[in-house]
Amino acid sequence: MKIKINRGMNNHHPLRIVFQPPTPLYFYVSLCISIVFLCNSTYSQAYSQRDSLYRYLIIAAQNNPTVQQKFYEYKASLQKVPQVGSLPDPELNVGVFIQPMELVDGRQNADIKLMQMFPWFGTLKAAKDEMSLMAKAKYESFRDAKLQVFFDVKRSWYELQKVQQNIQISEKNLDILHMIERLTLVKFKAAPAGSNSSPSSESSLIAGSSQNSSGNSQGMQTMGGNSANQAGTNSTQSPPAMQSNSMGSSSGGSGLADLYRIQIEIGELENNVALLKTQRNTIVARFNAYLNRNPEFPVQLPVSLIPDSLGLSLLAVTDSMLSHNPMLGMIQYEQQSLDARKKMVTKMSYPMMGLGLNYTVISKSEMSTSSMNGKDMVMPMATVTLPIYRNKYNAMKSEAELLKSANKQNYQATANSLQTDYYAAVQLFKDGQRRSILYDNQSNLAGKTLDIMLKNFSTSVTPLTDILRVQQQLLEYEFKKIEAVADYNTAISWLQRLMASSPIQEN
Repeated sequence: MKIKINRGMNNHHPLRIVFQPPTPLYFYVSLCISIVFLCNSTYSQAYSQRDSLYRYLIIAAQNNPTVQQKFYEYKASLQKVPQVGSLPDPELNVGVFIQPMELVDGRQNADIKLMQMFPWFGTLKAAKDEMSLMAKAKYESFRDAKLQVFFDVKRSWYELQKVQQNIQISEKNLDILHMIERLTLVKFKAAPAGSNSSPSSESSLIAGSSQNSSGNSQGMQTMGGNSANQAGTNSTQSPPAMQSNSMGSSSGGSGLADLYRIQIEIGELENNVALLKTQRNTIVARFNAYLNRNPEFPVQLPVSLIPDSLGLSLLAVTDSMLSHNPMLGMIQYEQQSLDARKKMVTKMSYPMMGLGLNYTVISKSEMSTSSMNGKDMVMPMATVTLPIYRNKYNAMKSEAELLKSANKQNYQATANSLQTDYYAAVQLFKDGQRRSILYDNQSNLAGKTLDIMLKNFSTSVTPLTDILRVQQQLLEYEFKKIEAVADYNTAISWLQRLMASSPIQEN
């Protein structure tokens, strides 16, 4: 038997194995091997994306309910500034005598009083400063909510990509298992008659294999299996269906047992694919919730996942985090507003002054001959409050001091929490970077191993199942590399969240 192997320049190009002479068994084997190695080609075809992650972030910033809530709270806080910066409403008192009062120079018919109170100098300015600073604190809370939504959107985006890639790898492995199942069945039927099982067993085996293959023919689109959510696990393990070096060359009872084991593995993998698709629907619903859209609205995903770039050193992240994080900025504005409140309370403990005017309506009296008879009286007035009850003002000052002390502790607790999140993000960042390099090297080694085994296969030294098993490992390494890249990108998004780096420009 002669074997001709045509392979491209690198490990990702398709492979064709042509058997001579073209007996039915060898022709079927060559066809299946060609299809298996075609699955190793990368998805480099063009993919027109209607949406992108940047577009989704813009939609989230415009439509997310939490962001909108914080924005309206900020706008409402701005309306408090003119409220506290205005003078108290003037008081107008009008009194009418039912029976005019007799005076020396006439008869008093009515009395009108107008009074305007004025707080102590600087009280209104301190109140406006307090509310302005509180409005700035509300704006920092709005920024923090928007940054958190951005991080949630990006994290769900990368998680959705991992699940999608996992589904594709699982379906590729199903494709491989179905091919191994068919090859094992063909060799089992082609084995000598004395080594085969009973005809009834063979008939039931063929029927079960045909039904299993036809029921899962649409699961041969993309990627992989039991490697979902297992970044950092031993990637050299392979499915139970791949752990028999003699599968495909077994005869009789062992060949039948191998085929049963393959069918068991196919059932487990199909269940895993169904579970992953349900998980994908859950993540899509959560992703759309951040965008305030219908839970079943489709999400466009790119074909490949490219590593992001942080753009600065990790040490610079710490400095930027402590100086630009909106939570720390909010606490600082609250601290300044408490200083303004203490100043306002001090001003409120001083007397308030009032200026007014008293106008008395007087009609003429027939009994009076004075020149002032019937002339109305105008009397300017001044009033001063006497803040002699000092307990309430002292309590207001103490309240402001205690709130300042609590605010300082809140600032320190928030800074400590940010530092903890920073180290957790750095750990995920370095771990994702390390695993990306590891699985890239593992993929290269698996590709080289595959080349050596293909050369040995031409001399019938290497069983077919060993080649398929290495191919399976190569696919698993590709998925774990994608998973590592997704974790790496998530860590970058986390660091950008901590240092308040917005992915979109703020107006």
